[in-house]
Amino acid sequence: MTSNREIHLASRPVGWPTEDNFRLVETDVPTPGPGQIVVRNQYMSVDPYMRGRMNDVKSYVAPYALDAPLDGAAIGEVVASEAADIAVGATVLHGLGWREYALLDAAAARPVDPSIAPVSAYLSVLGMTGLTAYAGLLEVAAMKPGETVFVSAAAGAVGSLVGQIAKLKGAGRVIGSAGSPAKVERLRALGFDAAFDYHDGIRESLRAAAPDGVDVYFDNVGGDHLEAAISAMNLHGRVAICGMIAQYNATEPPAAPRNLALVIGKRLTLRGFLVNDHNDVRAAFLRDVGGWLREGTLSYDETVVDGIENAPSAFLGVLRGDNLGKMLVRV
Repeated sequence: MTSNREIHLASRPVGWPTEDNFRLVETDVPTPGPGQIVVRNQYMSVDPYMRGRMNDVKSYVAPYALDAPLDGAAIGEVVASEAADIAVGATVLHGLGWREYALLDAAAARPVDPSIAPVSAYLSVLGMTGLTAYAGLLEVAAMKPGETVFVSAAAGAVGSLVGQIAKLKGAGRVIGSAGSPAKVERLRALGFDAAFDYHDGIRESLRAAAPDGVDVYFDNVGGDHLEAAISAMNLHGRVAICGMIAQYNATEPPAAPRNLALVIGKRLTLRGFLVNDHNDVRAAFLRDVGGWLREGTLSYDETVVDGIENAPSAFLGVLRGDNLGKMLVRV
């Protein structure tokens, strides 16, 4: 192949992104220089955090540049190599998604074993998604056996794993919110003790699902979910703030939470986190999650969209909540 297709950011969205903010561009397949490899991407990840990178604002990661390819986690096969330690044919995980062929320094790629699990799993349950769930619940929120855990966006890639890991680590009760009756049923099938559709009323539904209060809240949503969780939290409760998807596309300041004063009297801990700060638990994560997968006690869902040209549509679907589990693009 000599032709390479990639998705560029054509314009910065205001509010909700649209297909017009993206452009499909055809380029030549790159040629590696010394110490470099070329990867034919097989799968790429689309994630809510990418919405923030479309804004030209200072954040924990640089914004996407206009008229240049976006990037994100991807996995694929090495098709050309000028690096001594990565051979042609190797499967590698890297950070240059949103394109069919990626040119990168070999040091920026992590070889993985495709015989252990489907390669897509390295972008979901065995990748940053799984580590985010594991570290956020056990390190950031420091969940203890017997505690009640509430997870928002619980049918998503991270949330569905948080709930299952909580049960496997001895949580007394696990509650999840999701955006449809079908997703609520899926959460129950995954072992959640209670689940509700947030369209039915978050505060009321959470109160009914957790009559004795909540000890740990894993927040993927922010806004009204965070407000409801604060009201339901027990003394010395902990909130691990992973994401706030409810306000990623907002053009006005969020209306909630309006009850932050409760943080004082309840002596709550609200802690934001980034998964890259917790690489020290990666070995424990792989040991535990690998074992649970082999035993069949941990399940994971993937929603797969085919074709690089459909990557923008897949990304917009994540923001709408169209996915069950991890949203991936099969390149």
